[in-house]
Amino acid sequence: MRVTSALHAVSALSLASQVAASSNSTSSGNQALLADGNAQLGIAEEAYEKAKAYVAKLNITEKVAIITAQSVTGDNAWTALNNKDGVSGINFQFYVSGFSLANALTMTWNRDLFSEQFKALGDEFYGMGYNLISGPVSSPLGRVPQGGRLAEGFCVDPYLSGIAMGKAVSAMNSAGVIAAGRHFLLNEQETHRQGSGGGMGGSSSSSSERYSSNADDKTVHELYMWPFADAVKAGMMGVMCAMNRVNDTLACENNHLLSGLLKTEIGFPGLVYPDVGSQQTAFGSANGGLDYGSESIWTEAVIKAGIANGTFTEARLDDMVVRNVIGYYHVGLDDGKQPSEAGVTEYRDVRGNHAQLIRRVAGESLVLLKNNNSGGRGLPLEKPRTVALFGAHAGPATAGPNQAFSVQGASSDVYQGHLASGGGSGQLSMPWLVTPFQALSARAVADDSMIWWIMNNTYSSESGMGGGMGATTGNSTGGSSMGGSMGGSMGGNSTGGSAGGKGGGGGGGIGNLGQGTATTPSFTKYAANAEACLVFINSNSGEGADRSSLLDTDQDTMVNTVASNCNNTIVVVNTVGPRVLDAWADHTNVTAIVYGGLLGQHSGSAIADVLYGAVNPSGKLTHTIAHNESDYPVSVCETDDCDFTEGVFIDYRWFDAHNTSVRYPFGHGLSYTSFQYGTVTAAATNATALSQKYAQGPLALGGQTDLFDEVVSVKTTIRNTGKRDGAEVAQLYVEFPAAAAQPPRVLRGFEKVQVPAGQSADVEFSVRRRDVSYWDTKVQKWAVAPGTYTFGVGASSRDVRGRARLTVK
Repeated sequence: MRVTSALHAVSALSLASQVAASSNSTSSGNQALLADGNAQLGIAEEAYEKAKAYVAKLNITEKVAIITAQSVTGDNAWTALNNKDGVSGINFQFYVSGFSLANALTMTWNRDLFSEQFKALGDEFYGMGYNLISGPVSSPLGRVPQGGRLAEGFCVDPYLSGIAMGKAVSAMNSAGVIAAGRHFLLNEQETHRQGSGGGMGGSSSSSSERYSSNADDKTVHELYMWPFADAVKAGMMGVMCAMNRVNDTLACENNHLLSGLLKTEIGFPGLVYPDVGSQQTAFGSANGGLDYGSESIWTEAVIKAGIANGTFTEARLDDMVVRNVIGYYHVGLDDGKQPSEAGVTEYRDVRGNHAQLIRRVAGESLVLLKNNNSGGRGLPLEKPRTVALFGAHAGPATAGPNQAFSVQGASSDVYQGHLASGGGSGQLSMPWLVTPFQALSARAVADDSMIWWIMNNTYSSESGMGGGMGATTGNSTGGSSMGGSMGGSMGGNSTGGSAGGKGGGGGGGIGNLGQGTATTPSFTKYAANAEACLVFINSNSGEGADRSSLLDTDQDTMVNTVASNCNNTIVVVNTVGPRVLDAWADHTNVTAIVYGGLLGQHSGSAIADVLYGAVNPSGKLTHTIAHNESDYPVSVCETDDCDFTEGVFIDYRWFDAHNTSVRYPFGHGLSYTSFQYGTVTAAATNATALSQKYAQGPLALGGQTDLFDEVVSVKTTIRNTGKRDGAEVAQLYVEFPAAAAQPPRVLRGFEKVQVPAGQSADVEFSVRRRDVSYWDTKVQKWAVAPGTYTFGVGASSRDVRGRARLTVK
């Protein structure tokens, strides 16, 4: 939800009660003032000087106005930042694009597309008059596979998520808007985020009722903070702190978290602002590191009283104001060219050619998990004479294309229609939605194929199309009209809905079609008469609620029913997070599985592009698909204290450490061609730096400067040994010496290369000092452990094709 609305929703307290409350809250502690000059600001230096000069002219009244999202008039005029939600599209806005959700974008493993999508998104925000954008998201990272908001975040791996965060921030900055990373930190589930009431419980929910994410120092640094460091280095000027508590202190009033880790250790120079209802005291929040908050809590009288009695300092107030305006200067908003905020239904031409980009991203993100294309089965499809579509996910919902906005989570783990958008603050405002039904029907027309469909997950009636389709839950194909159409025009028996079933009687014809093609609709009969059976399933969640399960019995039964009657069953899965597939993945008639995130407005087009081979699939998994839901190391925490006892061992790190079999590993993805990996070599490019155990550089944006310097170069070649041009994502996994106490292997590089059929491409990975470091909890520094490092390059975390070793002394 829009944070600005929440800032005004907190009940005003009396001056005396606010000052009293602050005295019992977080002490001033480490203030991390920009004026202290502890960090080199680099690309933000010019903006800092402008911000400092502007703030020097302000009086306290004006300063308080700025930190409480209000405008200033007169000689020191300031227009309040215009905050807006939307990580992949603008919430509540007509005439804007619905981009692929971040979980789909990351499955492209394409740095250029990361930048292109966020630049296009930033351009739309800018054109509609918004300039403080609540996104991108790297928390949740993905610790909890059932997590309700996984579609908004990038992925479960900190390295890949960090690269995406950095690209997103740079791109949005270049569009002239302030990107604000969220939710800092350890915001890994929706359940109890605002207490036992859940959902958007409002500001009345006390911090002690919210779950506390309790993680050790090593886990915080090596896993959850990692992507934020990349974002800060890229010039991120905003951070939204989370609703939850961290180690028993409210995240938005946590001095160690905000002033220590964020502002001091990784040199963040911008403003921290609260998620809804997450600022609860005046000076507990201000001294804890919050910079932008509620005018009901930070009144001028309260601020002055705090300064007078020593609870607060004017130096910290000045720092808050500088942090509020530095981003404005950094992204160039001081040129005065940005349009004012558009009305919700106001038309502005901001979309450009973004629809083409959306289709490209969506197509490139889809992951081919399985493909048995022997005997003309499997993928790609080549003008099949008969095609049948199954599942509610194949077609439109009853109304749309956008769901009713809600922050209470999905009412079911399955969306009864084509799922292409997230929910809550991750919800798109799609101008239109192409469903698979539309795209595949158009393809059938072009190929002169026959096509059937049952866009329902539980359809089983043998009595006709009438009542059966009418019982479809959340499906846009009505019962009587569909039944009457097929019964009258094809069966010739009646114009009534139920009479449609009469046309399918008897047993003559191919596949028991009876009289011509007027079969009674059923999974079994349609499946038996199709050369290609396409089954569509989804898994849904959103802001406010986590998923209750990583599978769905109705959908799995549908897949098995179709597969038992069709020897070329192709399953398409779109999901917000990991979806367990073991109920049918090994079925001999399931010839292909296409798997992806939420694809945005061109979803059906992109799916058809991959199914028919117009796009050669090149997506790779960004999470592990386990055999069983219980195989994952954690699930939703139902208690007040959520202890991260698994440490850095989540997803593939956990499965590798425990040598656990998985259905499909992290990084897996097939192609319509094949690739061969060459010899892998590794060489130190900065032996002097590697010989130093601890980083030596000065503190700057993102951390010490030399953490981001290259120290190792890894090279290999990839040859396309198939008959189609294609792209391969070569992945670099590092195995550390035992002293570093790391998982068996961790991702530390990736390169996506386009390789024409029969040709080869060189691949080089630049390994930073940070990438071969571990967090030394005793010294509180990033360290390089002595010993042998193994650099493995392959097609997934469990398909390493070549290795090279390098010893660090």
